[in-house]
Amino acid sequence: MSAITCTGITKSYASTPVLRGLDLEVPDGAVVTVLGESGSGKTTLLRMIAGFDRPDTGTIVVDGQVVDCADRFVPPERRRIGYVAQEGNLFPHLTIAKNIAFGLPRRERGTGRVEELLDLVGLGGMGKRYPHQLSGGQQQRIALARALAPRPSVVLLDEPFSSLDAGLRASLRFDVMRILRQQHATTVFVTHDQQEALSVADLAGIVNSGQIGQFAAPETLYSRPADPGIARFLGDANIVPGTASADTVDTAFGQLTLVDGSSLPAGPAVVLLRPEQISLQSHDGQPCGPGQAAGQVIHREFYGHDCVVLVTTGDGEHPLRVRCTGRSPVQAGDKVLISADGDVIAWPAMSSN
Repeated sequence: MSAITCTGITKSYASTPVLRGLDLEVPDGAVVTVLGESGSGKTTLLRMIAGFDRPDTGTIVVDGQVVDCADRFVPPERRRIGYVAQEGNLFPHLTIAKNIAFGLPRRERGTGRVEELLDLVGLGGMGKRYPHQLSGGQQQRIALARALAPRPSVVLLDEPFSSLDAGLRASLRFDVMRILRQQHATTVFVTHDQQEALSVADLAGIVNSGQIGQFAAPETLYSRPADPGIARFLGDANIVPGTASADTVDTAFGQLTLVDGSSLPAGPAVVLLRPEQISLQSHDGQPCGPGQAAGQVIHREFYGHDCVVLVTTGDGEHPLRVRCTGRSPVQAGDKVLISADGDVIAWPAMSSN
C-alpha cells in the first residue's frame, strides 16, 4: 500500500496562514493533481509530504505509516518518496549516470539499475553526458529517473514542466505519466495549469483558502464544480443569471434542466454555461425564437482545432465565451442568435461570489 493521507494540515509563515486544516486522501497507485493559484500552498503541501517542511499541526500518513504528527517525524530519506522539482535540480558536476545513481545505496550502483532507468526514460546511452549537454526536456527525464532510482512507493512532482515550451511540455508530460503508471507509483502532481491538471489525473484537488475546495475525478470537477469560483478556475465559464424552480432554471436562453435530476430552492440563481454548451447562428433581424437571445460578436480567437468568440448580449456587461469547432462560422461584428445546449449546473444566487 502506498496511499497518502493528510489530515488537519495547517501551516503559517510568520503571521501569514497558508494551509488551514487541509485534508487530502490519495489512493494507492493513483495519479492525483493538486491545482491552485500561485501562493495557494500547493508546493508547501508537497514539501511536507516529502518531509522537507513540517506542518504546524496535523498528521501525514504515507504507505500506512505516520510520517509526521505532533510527536513523530520520519526524515525524508526514510520515507521512500521520489521528488521531482520544477527545475530538475541535477548536479552540474556529475555525469547523468552519477546523477541517477546518487539516490541509490552503494551496493546497487553497479547492478545495472542506472542503465535500466536511462532506457526507461528514453535516454539510453547518455549516461556519460553532463546536464548542460542535455535539453530542458531531457534534464527533466533524468530528474524523473533519479527520483525513481530507489524504487519509491510515492513520487511527488512540483510543476516539473512549467519551464518548457508548450509542444515539448505536452509530449514530455505524456511520457512521464506513462512511465509513472508503468511503475505503479502513487503520484501527486502539483500544477497551476488547469488543462495539465485535468488531462493527466485520476483525481484532482483544488486548493482554495488553504483547504481542498473540491476533490474529484477531472470530469466531475469540470462538469459539476462545487461553486462558481471553482467553475471559473477550471476552464472558461459563463456564469449567467436565472430563476430556479425545482429541477429547472429559467434564463435568457429559455428553460434549462439541471444535471442529473438535481434541484434548487425556488428563487434567483446563477447558471454555469461552458463555452461548448452555447450555439450560434446568424441573425438577420427576425424575432428571437424560444430559447434564443440576440447578441453581437465582438472578438474572435482562432486556435486551429477550434475557435473561441466573444459575444455581447442585451446587458452588455459580461460577454459570453463561445467555443466553435474548426473555423468559426461568424466574424467580429456579426449579429447572432444564441442558444444553450444540454443540462446545466446552477447555484443559489448568493453562491456567486
